[in-house]
Amino acid sequence: MKKFTTLFLVFLFVISCKKDSEEKKEESFNTYSINQFFKNIDIGGGTFSEDESKLLYTSNESGIFNLYEITLSSGEKEQLTDSKIDSYFSESYVPGTNQIIYSADQGGNENYKLYLLEDDGSSSVLTPKDSVANQFLGWSENDEFMYIRSNRRDLRFFDLYKMQIDTAKQTKLEILYENTEGLDPNAMSQDEKYIALVQMLTSANGKMYLFNTETGETEDISVHEGDALYEPEFFSKDSKSLFYLTDENSDFVYLAKRDLETGAVEKLYETNWDVWYAYDSENGKYRVIGINEDAKTKVIILDNETGKEVKLPKIEGGSISSVEISKSEKLIRLTVSTSATPSNLFVYNFETEELKQLTNTLNPEIDKADLVEGKVVRYTSFDGLEIPAIYYQPKTASEENKVPALVWVHGGPGGQSRLSYFTLIQYLVNHGYAILAVNNRGSGGYGKEFNHLDDQKHGSEDLQDCIKGKDFLIDTGVIDEDKIGILGGSYGGFMTMAAMTSAPDEFKVGVNLFGVTNWLRTLNSIPPYWEAFRTALYDEMGDPTTKDSVRLYEISPLFHADEIKNPVMVLQGLNDVRVIPEESDEIVAEIKKNEVPVEYVVFDDEGHGFMKKENEIEGYGKIKTFLDKYLMEVKEVKD
Repeated sequence: MKKFTTLFLVFLFVISCKKDSEEKKEESFNTYSINQFFKNIDIGGGTFSEDESKLLYTSNESGIFNLYEITLSSGEKEQLTDSKIDSYFSESYVPGTNQIIYSADQGGNENYKLYLLEDDGSSSVLTPKDSVANQFLGWSENDEFMYIRSNRRDLRFFDLYKMQIDTAKQTKLEILYENTEGLDPNAMSQDEKYIALVQMLTSANGKMYLFNTETGETEDISVHEGDALYEPEFFSKDSKSLFYLTDENSDFVYLAKRDLETGAVEKLYETNWDVWYAYDSENGKYRVIGINEDAKTKVIILDNETGKEVKLPKIEGGSISSVEISKSEKLIRLTVSTSATPSNLFVYNFETEELKQLTNTLNPEIDKADLVEGKVVRYTSFDGLEIPAIYYQPKTASEENKVPALVWVHGGPGGQSRLSYFTLIQYLVNHGYAILAVNNRGSGGYGKEFNHLDDQKHGSEDLQDCIKGKDFLIDTGVIDEDKIGILGGSYGGFMTMAAMTSAPDEFKVGVNLFGVTNWLRTLNSIPPYWEAFRTALYDEMGDPTTKDSVRLYEISPLFHADEIKNPVMVLQGLNDVRVIPEESDEIVAEIKKNEVPVEYVVFDDEGHGFMKKENEIEGYGKIKTFLDKYLMEVKEVKD
């Protein structure tokens, strides 16, 4: 689901940049190799053990994501799995045991299986069927069953199942809801009486249903006018109320509650940003609400008895991006993030107010002072629309030492560049490249109207927003206007290639990471489990089986590759199910016909995005080498 005075802001920003450049002329700092940057650690999750003495999380410290456990009292860390091939992601402890549920796909194919990690370190697969996607949802009230969502019955649709954990056999799977019409199960009451379902009608409009497992009846509980989307979050413990997110009659998403008996709806939390998620702690003492506030996650916790906000500790140099509250509701895991350094895990005791840092993910060889925090900026596009973006300026940049720059385009459509750490950004900025991560029209996080401004206008007005980002960069006074390139992944890769074909003189180079180049093929080859989303996707992008195919042909870079005149780099994973390898193979072949420099990097063990450190080191290292040669134009290229 998808303003302050720009001129004054840009003026102040330019002045501050000038002042900073004058003050920092004599300041020295260090640059770091790609290998040093990838000694940083990425982490995810953070779940408390049954006795709340340990925390389970996922980390790529080993070079690929594996499961780790930290003892809270001592801070001692233990690696629980040692996968060398596929990434493992922690899901949960099995209640009453030290056993663990985790998920993994195969080489990035997105067909996730669920596994049980035994006390002795051995693993067994709980969902062995191949070519099927499975999702862990949680536990039953009595902790005897695990709920999962799976498309094992019909690859097009996800059904809701429960599995008995004591035997951990596939034969113990019991179906709770059979999805035959594309109504996806999103939440279930603890007594298993009600299941909340969602249906995507278009990218801006949907419905929410209540399925009664006792009567088999399905009720539309989202009758509305205009466009609105719905996302069920959770039921109350007494199964009398449903809490959900919606943008009904609003430009932004808010939290609402529906009384299931009377149908009365109450708006619980609303702000001038999208509410991203909401849930109650185990016994309902606290309510956690996550808000997407200007490209940064803001987490608030409410005391459900008093309605007052609970004060969380302030952590210098970072912001809390996600949390998990323990079953006893005494402890809370905090994930603390910045745009310059990788996230870290902390644990906070509500009663004693003790805060403890559990991880140190920044490579000790790297001085944090040498890295650059992103700054939220705004600029005016070709038609007067205000475009938000995140700007990273190298410490070497000044009016006397102008630097090359990249317009960075996020994935999607409907994605968002955010104030979060990304190794490639910091690596390039550390080596003298300014980056403007543009949130062009159509990006999420800025309201429903902004989110849908690019519907069936892709590669046109949204691309112009990216091109106008060049003006912002030049106006800083520290960018070499003749050395501006464009880089993007997935949908951003499409935008990169759209720029190189439809506006070939605008960017000196283009870097395309697994981007769409032929919309006719991509929209006809989506994964089968996207079936419930197909109508909404076609509504936004166009239906390739109708007259929309004419426009889709026109915006597909593959069919205009003869216009490319500047160097291009393409990166692709062979197991990508969203943008299949043929997309990249063919655009590279067409560019070669132009006798234009093109570099192609392919990974046979990656999908839509790169998971293995060794591949990121190779791929991102080659991106810098390419940029050094064709954008920065250095004579001797070094890491």
